[in-house]
Parts: sequence; structure tokens; C-alpha cells
Amino acid sequence: MIKAWNQILKKTVLGTAAAALLLTAASTGAEGGLRKAAAAEAAAADKQVKISYPAASASVALDKRLPLEKQLKLSEDVALRYESGNNAVARVNSSGVVVPVAPGTTNIRMHVISQGYSGSLTLPVTVKAGTASYKVVTAVKKVTVGGKSFSVQTVTIPKGMPVTAALAGRRVGALQQLQEIAQSYRADAAINGTYFEAYGGVPDPYGTVISDGVVEHIGNTGTSVGFKWDGSAVMDTLRIKVTGATDGSYKFPNNWYVYFVNRTPTAGIASAVMFTPKRGSKVGFSYGKAVTVRKGIVTKTGSNQNADIPSDGYVLVFNGSEAKLADRFKVGTKVEYKVSYTNAAGQEIDWSDVHTAIGAGPRLVKDGKLAVDPVKEGFSSPKILTDGGARSGIAIKKDGTVILATVPGATIKQWGNIMLSLGAYQAMNLDGGASSGLYASGKIVTIPGRQISNSLLFSNKMKW
Repeated sequence: MIKAWNQILKKTVLGTAAAALLLTAASTGAEGGLRKAAAAEAAAADKQVKISYPAASASVALDKRLPLEKQLKLSEDVALRYESGNNAVARVNSSGVVVPVAPGTTNIRMHVISQGYSGSLTLPVTVKAGTASYKVVTAVKKVTVGGKSFSVQTVTIPKGMPVTAALAGRRVGALQQLQEIAQSYRADAAINGTYFEAYGGVPDPYGTVISDGVVEHIGNTGTSVGFKWDGSAVMDTLRIKVTGATDGSYKFPNNWYVYFVNRTPTAGIASAVMFTPKRGSKVGFSYGKAVTVRKGIVTKTGSNQNADIPSDGYVLVFNGSEAKLADRFKVGTKVEYKVSYTNAAGQEIDWSDVHTAIGAGPRLVKDGKLAVDPVKEGFSSPKILTDGGARSGIAIKKDGTVILATVPGATIKQWGNIMLSLGAYQAMNLDGGASSGLYASGKIVTIPGRQISNSLLFSNKMKW
């Protein structure tokens, strides 16, 4: 055995360390030694990627977040994973956004995970006290539309105030009262967000949710509002696509995809779903084929399991006719993915700077003009098309000021005209009916008729 391996080594160009490991494996017969040898050889062949940041260290205030990925320079277009040296000071998510927790300093480490490449960077990050002091203004406004008078509850928020998409219980698929969600995040203002399953089953959202730059739920219907790092807001018929690669290839047969994130699939029905740590500790059901990815590498595969979701990765579940996609993953496979954004017409839109988004709809106002067409956006319920009801919505004025508003007994078209009267340049509808709720300055302004699954909220002292 040793003689055979010596002959192989003489014919193979290997580094000294790899050769030593192979000889050790041969002499001991240990499979573990062989695996280490193979890994050492592969690492020696990896192309080194230079990762650089504009400074030797970075800082972030408690009322902000730090989007590292935007400022990093890479010598190759590769995927990275991130980790924090102390989650009690700051967390860092899969999009490279540093989320402050408490004053102090920690190291944020970045590692290349793309097949055939290697490289890393350690960046000291200091968390400092926040200084945000934005003032929210609550008011009741009387608006007349088509001869009918409406009493509209409004909360006006300055452009740039810290904002986040908040989740009940801080996870996808739970319920809380709006006031409880607001207090959990230390909100100065909050409004109910996207539609969700409110009539039985897991209370998953229906619309898109982006939190801290990470897609936590895909709706791909209606209209979405997004908030960018520069404090501005955008509104569009956002459609999100997630495509993945195994062992560095995005082409067949290595490619994969999901079309849901953190949504409970129906057993036996075709689905491809990604479950992130915002789902909780488990996917919440026991069917389909599950693939567990940690630190960019497949660590486990299985069928019909209530899979654990790792804090440093995600779980892919393939169901029904999509189950065959699971065959592309083996333990040890390197995995990466990309997120792309288009509008409903299939045109690419730049939402790469959006850190927070809520999808609901329909659109009410576009560029200062009434723009109500729920059928075109895919809505079919009479509650949206024709009926009156309690409404929640968000408006963006031309100067970037945000208005959160609720009103009882309005049709969608009336709601659009009300938003125009409030000075909206862009506006959209949020979930309504019994979900309609508004919170400001420690008080419930509009009381929801039920618990909700998500909220859009603003705060000077956000507990991210």
C-alpha cells in the first residue's frame, strides 16, 4: 500500500503538505486522512481572491446598519459568506449587512465560498451609540372624495428615518398584536404590512418581505415598497428570482432554483423553497426532500424530515415534481446563489440597494397620478376590486417624506384619491380589513381586529 502511494506521489505534482497527508493516510489506512489530503490538494489549486475594504476598520451606530458588501472590492466575481466574532456586539447576515446589537468591537470575517477560489478578510467593526432624532407627527385629516367625507389617521415620517420590515415573534410564520411587534423593535411608528394566511394553517405572509437586505419571503404579486441605504424609497411591481449553483456552475446539470422563501409548501405539490434562519429553528413540516447548507457547503440531505435550519446557512426543500432537483446536492457540495429583480413586465430593475421591503398592493398613486388597476396586478377578491373596507397604506411624497395612513370604509379607488389628497407622489395599499392598524409614539392609533404576521416600522432607537 505504502509503495503504491509512493509511486503515485512521484507522478503527481502536489504540495509538500498534501503529499505528507497522503502518506499518512496510506500508512494508517484512515479514510479521514485521505479526505484531508484531497482537501489540501484542492486548496492548493484554488485561485486566491483578494478582498479589500476602503479602511482597516469600520464603525456603525446602533441606529444604523452597515452594508459591507457594497464597499468591498473583490479581484474575482465570487460568492462570500460572513461571520461575526461576537454576536452580542453585532450580527452579520448572508448579504453582508452588519446589524448592531450593543456598543463594543468585534471582528467580521469574510470567506470566499465559490468553487475553485479561496480568500478571506477580517475587518474590526466598532458599534457606537446612535444619534437619530427624527420626529414623527400624528394627525387626523378630513378628506372628501366624490362627495363622501373620510376621517384619515396619518403618521408623517421624515425621509431617512431608520426603518425595518418587522416580523411577529421575529420570525416568518408567527402572529402578534401590532403593538407587541412595535414594542419589541422599539418603534416610534408602525403599520401592518403584507397580506398573510389569517384563516387557518401557518400564518405565512403572501407578499414579499426583505429585511436587512435579505429576501425573507417572496410574494411576486402586486406592488412593493422598498427603502434604500440613502434613505430614499422606491415602489414597483417587484418580482424576485433566486438561482443557484453547485460546485461553481450555474449551468445544467449543476444549476438549481427556488421560487418561494420561508413559505410552507403543500405536500405533493410542486415547489422549491428556501428556509432561512428567520423561519425559526425548523422548517415546520415533514415532507419533501431537504438539503441543509452551512457556510456554503451541503452538510445533510434527507426526505420527509422536519429539518433543522442552521443559524449559519439555510435549508432547501424540493417537493412534488421538483423533488428531482435535490439529486444535484451531495454532502460536501459547494453551494451559492444569486438574487435578481425585475418588474411585472420582466424588465430588470435595480433594487440592489434596497434593505427593507414590503409587498402588498395594489398601487394607488404613481408619479403623482391615480394609478389603480388591481386586476392587472393579479387581484381578484371583491374586497379589493369593488367592496369598501378598512384600509392601510403607505405614501411617499415627492421630497421623500413617508406617510402611513389608515381609513375605514373606503373602496380601493377612493383610497387612491385619498392618498392623492394627502400629497402622495407614490402610494400603495397594504393589508386591510381586520389587519388594518397604526401605531405611533407609544400608542395604538388604529386598533387592528386581529393579530398580524408582519409590520413596517420606523424607530430612532431600533432594536434590530
